[in-house]
This record gives sequence, C-alpha cells and structure tokens, in this order.
Amino acid sequence: MRQLFVLDPLSQIRPEKDSTAALMQAAQRAGDDIWACTPSNLIARGDEPLAVALPVTPDPWISVGAPERKALLGFDVIWMRKDPPVDEAYLYATHLLEVAERAGVRVLNRPGALRAWNEKLGALRFSRWMAPTLVAGRVSELMVFAKEQGDVVLKPLGGRAGLGVIRVQAEAPGLKALLELVTEQEQLPVMAQRFLPDVTEGDKRILLVDGDPLGAVNRRPSAGEFRSNLAVGGQAEATELTERERQICAALAPALRAEGLFFVGIDVIGGMLSEINVTSPTGVREVERLMHQPLADQTIERLRSLV
Repeated sequence: MRQLFVLDPLSQIRPEKDSTAALMQAAQRAGDDIWACTPSNLIARGDEPLAVALPVTPDPWISVGAPERKALLGFDVIWMRKDPPVDEAYLYATHLLEVAERAGVRVLNRPGALRAWNEKLGALRFSRWMAPTLVAGRVSELMVFAKEQGDVVLKPLGGRAGLGVIRVQAEAPGLKALLELVTEQEQLPVMAQRFLPDVTEGDKRILLVDGDPLGAVNRRPSAGEFRSNLAVGGQAEATELTERERQICAALAPALRAEGLFFVGIDVIGGMLSEINVTSPTGVREVERLMHQPLADQTIERLRSLV
C-alpha cells in the first residue's frame, strides 16, 4: 500500500514518544510506501485533490526525499494526524481531505467526523457512562452545578493535554469570578464535571482500533497534581482493562465504526468515561513499552484487512 501521513512538521516529531512515528514505522515494516506532508501542503485543483508530499523512510528516524506534487488518488490511505488546536487551518484541511475521500480514498479519521466530534462534547453521546457533567456558558448554571456536586473540574472545550483544566470547590472564594474568566464573560461554554477522587489512582488511556480496544496504559498524576496527562507530568504505567471499561468500549464501538473513527483514544477515570480523543490520539509508544505489545503493527495489520 501507499500511505500518506498529514502531520506537523517532521522536525517537531519526537519519534521515541510519538504515536504517529510509531504508525509510520509499522507501515514501513509492513512493506508500504510512506509519504508525509503538512496540512498547508494540501491542494484542490477543481475537484482533483493533490499534495506536495515528501517520500520518507521512517525507520530509523528519518530519511526524507525531495518533495513531489502527488495526486491524492494515488494513495490507498491518508492519515490525518495533525495535532490540535482544531482551528481554521485544521478545519480547512479536513475539507480538502474530504475531496479525496469523495473520490474513494480512505481517510483516517474521517474528515467529517473530525469536525463533528469535539473531544469533550463527543463523549456526551455516551453520558450514561460519564460522571455528572454540564456544558454551559452561563455562570449561574455553572454555579448551581458546582454547588450540587461540591467539587468540580472545569475543562475548556478546545483544550488538549490537560491544558487549562481547573479543579474548584463550590465554596471556594471567588468562584463566580473564576467562572466569568473561564467563560470569557459568558461568551464561551465550558465543560464542568464532578471531580472523581479515583483520579489519584490514574486516568486510563484506552486505544480503540476500528472500535476494538487494542491497548491501554494508566496515567498516574504526579505528587500534588490532579491532572494525569503525560504532557503535564503524569507517569504511564502498565494496566489491564476492567469489565466496566470493556463495556464502555463496546458501547462506543458501533458509533465509532459507523462514523469512520478508526483510531481513537478514550480516557476513563474510576470507570467513568471522560473524553473521546479523535484528532491525533497518543499512547502507542507507552503501550508498546509497558505492555510489551506491538500495538502499531497490530493497528496497521487491522487497517490492511479493511482496505
């Protein structure tokens, strides 16, 4: 197969930690031709989708050939692996990739689903598996919810890697002022969730491939911190899935498959679904290192069975 990875500049990739690098290297081991480009190198000439792409040899990281103008119809698979933010440039890239998808190219994850599934709001489809949750921009609504729950976590809807996530108790001085700040004076909604004390035992990242849970790691917060994201100091450790977590995965699987969300990372705390990450989920390297599992190779194998 010939695979194109749309991603951040290769110079920014840390291959020892990066899930996209792991997938590229697994595709090479499977004998595929690997190409790479950034979203800014996507082109549509009329209804003909193109890209200025680089031929790459990702293992060992990385040998890069001269850029070439390639028709996207010449690729069997295109991976959209650009990290957030999901800004205008990101959204326009999904529209350009949709031109290739309409012509028959498999794009992972499906561009329309990337636009539709905000990584916080998408989880609301499965609210029965979540802790009590409110999304609102009205400070009065958020204050009532905080008083009902006692201890809440506030999350910006466009955030990632734990950035901007705040824990606050209902009786904290200045709660109203804080809510005015995070909602930008009631101009932006935020997500409020009941704080789950089980987070001290970790936040489990589960990677689903075509709806099936193929790997997981637990991320434990550092001392004095409630956020477990690796980007803010959380420590990854080996884990196994509980029956409750398998039930959550099974509940999500039909919708993920139906909407073309092939590679997804969900976050579960104390048996409660927290987020559904669809843009460029991470965790592959940690699963491979801690669980001694060739997750990237298994992902590419699953993909080849579907193409």
